[in-house]
Amino acid sequence: MTGTDARNETGGSGPSGYAAARLRLLTEGARSGPPRRAALAELTDDWLAGLFTAAAEPVAGVSLVAVGGYGRGELSPRSDLDLLLLHDGSDPGAVAALADRLWYPVWDLGLALDHSVRTPAEARKTATEDLKAQLGLLDARHLAGDLGLTAALRTTVLADWRNAAPRRLPELQELCADRAQRQGELQYLLEPDLKEARGGLRDATALRAVAASWLADAPREGLADARRRLLDVRDALHLATGRATDRLALQEQDQVAAELDLLDADILLRQVYEAARVISYASDVTWREVRRVLRSRAVRPRLRAMLGGGKPVADRSPLAEGVVEQDGEAVLALAARPERDPVLPLRAAAAAAQAGVPLSLHAVRRMAATARPLPTPWPAEAREQLVTLLGSGPPTVDVWEALEAEGLISTLLPDWERVRCRPQRNAVHLWTVDRHLIETAVRASALTRHVSRPDLLLVAALLHDIGKGWPGDHCVAGEIIAKDVAARIGFDRADVDVISTLVRHHLLLIETATRRDLDDPATVRSVADTVGTQSTLELLHALTEADALATGPAAWSSWRDSLVTDLVGRVGAVLAGDAPEEPEPAAPTAEQERLAVEAFRTGSPVLALRAQTEPVPEGEPSGAPEPLGVELLIAVPGRPAVLPAVAGVLAVHRLTVRTAGLRALRLPGDIGDVGEAEDADEGAVLLLNWRVAAEYGSLPQAARLRADLVRALDGSLDIAGRLAERDAAYPRRRGPAAPPPRVTVAPAASHHATVIEVRTQDAPGVLYRIGMALEKAAVRVRSMHVSTLGSNAVDAFYVTTGTGAALPPEDAASLARLLEETLRG
Repeated sequence: MTGTDARNETGGSGPSGYAAARLRLLTEGARSGPPRRAALAELTDDWLAGLFTAAAEPVAGVSLVAVGGYGRGELSPRSDLDLLLLHDGSDPGAVAALADRLWYPVWDLGLALDHSVRTPAEARKTATEDLKAQLGLLDARHLAGDLGLTAALRTTVLADWRNAAPRRLPELQELCADRAQRQGELQYLLEPDLKEARGGLRDATALRAVAASWLADAPREGLADARRRLLDVRDALHLATGRATDRLALQEQDQVAAELDLLDADILLRQVYEAARVISYASDVTWREVRRVLRSRAVRPRLRAMLGGGKPVADRSPLAEGVVEQDGEAVLALAARPERDPVLPLRAAAAAAQAGVPLSLHAVRRMAATARPLPTPWPAEAREQLVTLLGSGPPTVDVWEALEAEGLISTLLPDWERVRCRPQRNAVHLWTVDRHLIETAVRASALTRHVSRPDLLLVAALLHDIGKGWPGDHCVAGEIIAKDVAARIGFDRADVDVISTLVRHHLLLIETATRRDLDDPATVRSVADTVGTQSTLELLHALTEADALATGPAAWSSWRDSLVTDLVGRVGAVLAGDAPEEPEPAAPTAEQERLAVEAFRTGSPVLALRAQTEPVPEGEPSGAPEPLGVELLIAVPGRPAVLPAVAGVLAVHRLTVRTAGLRALRLPGDIGDVGEAEDADEGAVLLLNWRVAAEYGSLPQAARLRADLVRALDGSLDIAGRLAERDAAYPRRRGPAAPPPRVTVAPAASHHATVIEVRTQDAPGVLYRIGMALEKAAVRVRSMHVSTLGSNAVDAFYVTTGTGAALPPEDAASLARLLEETLRG
């Protein structure tokens, strides 16, 4: 049904007729996508043309023009109507009255309107002063009135744009770069802005403007489909929310996916990321071409003068066999024959990354179209070139993206297809799975001097999360895939075993260091048995650091680094033949001893707050240290319910627990003789060393914390009631459902205690609820290792019976069930 048909069926071109036709059009699911956008634009065109015709009867030299998104015919359900009332200036009063008769019906329907009234000279002047206005006029489309007036403006604006392109295109590129800096990259964001983020609809529009300048053009393959996909998602978003929004928020993604007949929100995000990647890559190539053309124009007169007026010869510097550098890009040599040289794509990529230059679009497309597949197993040169590419540092990212854009990566590594553009719904992760793998290789390249086999480290970095494209534990699935890939690319059996071991256990060191008692010999022995050799241990250490650094700022710190390094040192000693001995407990620091003695003397809790900072890593720009929170030291005379009391008081004061540790000190006889106690029994002092941060605002004073802690310990502070009141007064925003909590018993993790692992969504009062459940179960907490990773709490509790023994298996299982039920409730 055309827009005219819709108008006739609803009884004319008035607001009510248009509104009814518009509503029917938007609720017809069969007409989604480009057909609906075109029909909506046509329907709106007819309505506005009717309004103009009825109102402009006595007025001459006037036209109504659609600009911007409406000019392109890209009307989403809640899009603005971008309109220009163009006039020749002969009767300003009549034009002003006409404008009122046009704009008010639009506003009466509640439609967003971006309007202006100008003469051609005014429109042209505005365009020369305002880049955004000029971009909007490039898409000007005649709706009604004097067609010659509109055509003349279009011709003039396009001529101005092409004449000013050498000056305006760098300005447009800077505008795009500033926007990307503010909004981030669409292909990696969990809540992306479909329009403003890099790789979004604004960038697609900028590419059209570059093409209109005739100075350069964007790679067209896949670009129209990518733009269409983002517009389809925006349409569905408008219908799902009923709002004019471009932000694809988490809580709307399932509904938008359903609107588009997609299985789930992950598939939706993956399609958005794939579209954004196409637009981002096209932008990179296009702006590179713009810079090349402008640079060429700037130097050509001088070159011609030097060469006597002849045509300048492009400088070509060899990079590798079949690969040369020309105009700042890696291109194929004239004698290169991709159809006869299956290693050429990897060799060209490695040469480009090593030289720090991009791969030319023409070269990548030629290799993708003509290069033969590599034999299985790969020849040694292919494997070496892959390792060289992965070890080239940051330039690897852009080169890999170029290969990815033309499908070469999936040809070389078919398993890559499952992780390509796969989202990671974890606030700790900055990247999609595939980009995280490349970032890990980039980070690993800086650590290759720390290991004896850099090639194994780099390949393991590339493959360590490859199992995330498969169901189940990604470490287990990844081990199987890594074995196959490593054998296919030509590693021998021993190297294949090492790579698969690294992939299978790439989380072993960080999880053990942050969730286990490193003073327990069973912990160290277990890691040593898993790793097997000193060389594998050093590789795993480097992979652990590279993986964490490539994840995001919350995944690595000097604290985690020191824990992992400590664990590696202990495991290395065992692998060298030194049996782990029962370590002497670390002596308390002077401050800890002072607090313990004061708590013992007074019979009351004593605490101290001390700010912590993260030192600036070596090689990074100098500046203020990164704040990590505040170290909170608490000494409490041995008594029941200390853990829930402390955790509850911190929750009441809106303090987030980043890390937490607990130990018991005995002060027998001479009050200054401080030693380690087996449990928090009579005569002992519990020492808690926690790192906390305020949810918002400033930290409370230590005196207030201590006063509330005293009240919590004597039972006069109703923590549960205070937390319930706060939750009722400040309800949390609705968001996507979090995975359910999981509580497990780690068998054989300790010789001295039972280790209970808790993984749950972080929230105020979580540690308080866990502490209350442990008190209810009448177990003693020997030590605990609490950490918060983004929105996830990952905790381990070493618990014993009242007599200090490990829990019987049935009691441990019962305790795990109790904790899980508590957290679910």
